[in-house]
Amino acid sequence: MNSMLTRRDFLKAVGMGTAALATPGCLFAARKGVAGGKKANVLFIAVDDLRPQLGCYGHKQMLSPNIDGLAADGVIFLRSYCQVPVCGASRASLLTGVRPTRDRFISYNVWAEKDLPGALSLPKHFKNNGYHTISNGKVFHHSNDCRDGWSENPWRPKGTWRNYLLEKNKAIAKKNSRGKGPAFESADVSDNAYFDGMIADKTISDLRRLKDTDRPFFLALGFLKPHLPFNAPEKYWDFYKREEIDLADNPFRPRGAPDAALHNWGELRAYTGIPRKGPLPDDLARTLIHGYYACVSYTDAQIGKVLAELDRLGLRDNTIVVLWGDHGWNLGEHGLWCKHCNFETSLHSPLIVTAPGIKGGTRINALTEYLDIYPSLCQLCNLPLPAHLQGRSFVPLMKRPERLWKKAVFSRYYNGDSVKTDRYRYTEWRRKNGEVYARMLYDHNVDWVENVNISERPENKELVKKLSKMLQEIRR
Repeated sequence: MNSMLTRRDFLKAVGMGTAALATPGCLFAARKGVAGGKKANVLFIAVDDLRPQLGCYGHKQMLSPNIDGLAADGVIFLRSYCQVPVCGASRASLLTGVRPTRDRFISYNVWAEKDLPGALSLPKHFKNNGYHTISNGKVFHHSNDCRDGWSENPWRPKGTWRNYLLEKNKAIAKKNSRGKGPAFESADVSDNAYFDGMIADKTISDLRRLKDTDRPFFLALGFLKPHLPFNAPEKYWDFYKREEIDLADNPFRPRGAPDAALHNWGELRAYTGIPRKGPLPDDLARTLIHGYYACVSYTDAQIGKVLAELDRLGLRDNTIVVLWGDHGWNLGEHGLWCKHCNFETSLHSPLIVTAPGIKGGTRINALTEYLDIYPSLCQLCNLPLPAHLQGRSFVPLMKRPERLWKKAVFSRYYNGDSVKTDRYRYTEWRRKNGEVYARMLYDHNVDWVENVNISERPENKELVKKLSKMLQEIRR
């Protein structure tokens, strides 16, 4: 990869110029709280399938200068976890502040208002408290889900979300029964030829008209990349040297992992050119990782454009910025691709927050989960906490990162419930009658990549019993 490309070079290459180049760590360090009792605005940025494959999370091969700059200006949560490793369910849980269960928030196609009728969604709560709320791109999985939470009709670019631009790929997609052509595309086009560039343009337009309104705004934007297919302008592919792209270090099934822990990555296999069974050839795997990286850098550039406009309009001092990926993603680890599992690679997700009055450059290692975002935004904006929320505001942690915090966070996918403690991840799969039929345990102090399941070792019997009890308590 082009490790010599600097943040300044990146911004210049994508046409943002030096005006967008802020000095990391300086923007929020000197900022004061919201003046005159005025309510803070919220810029709520969701990124589809974004794992913490970012420079600010220690992945130095990645070109993510704008997200890295945001992290330097605010608070980065190094151990944040989604509730469900699939987009629809993760978003429904986060945006309602309620945990998933065996019968609620399960699949990618979930509607929050159907699984939890009458739920007071995050945007609706802000709308009820005087905010002008806007949804651009993919925020809820379905644009009309919890529609009453938005002051304006939710907006998405027109056309199929797979967004092929090359005629040959459009033709291939038409022949595929599910409309899925190749799993990647590189076209020599401008940023706003693809959907995420359009989403950034729409958000910038909204910021300009919201600047002089009397009401505070809650502006949500959801970028589609790096979701499959990995389609991005050619210049973002060119940022990376193919021969330097690393394949997964552990492309094998974890020792002792149960069948329940694994899947056949059907989401990827549905695309043209992907083998129906068996592992990917190394050459194809490298191309897919290349495409994922290109899409991350493409989305990073769109985020940078929005943040630069926020600065240009003089709105940054009075705006809370929250950036999150709806879940992680597998890039060949454990022989897996996509999400849909209870491994660290699918559940560990990025979370970055900047806010007036909060010191920049803060790195928090305490455990947090996406349920905590709803109550945290309420506290940051001085709104009442709805009684139904099941998360805990992390604002005290932002102000004093060294304080004691949660002992564990919880995630689930279908029948598999996971608990992550400071040291361990434990997962168990239960039938409807409560019988445990599979489990796995990993010691992150010595095996953070989760290569050896130690749940069946005799010396871990009491530990498994303790962690299982924690899962039973959270199910109640």
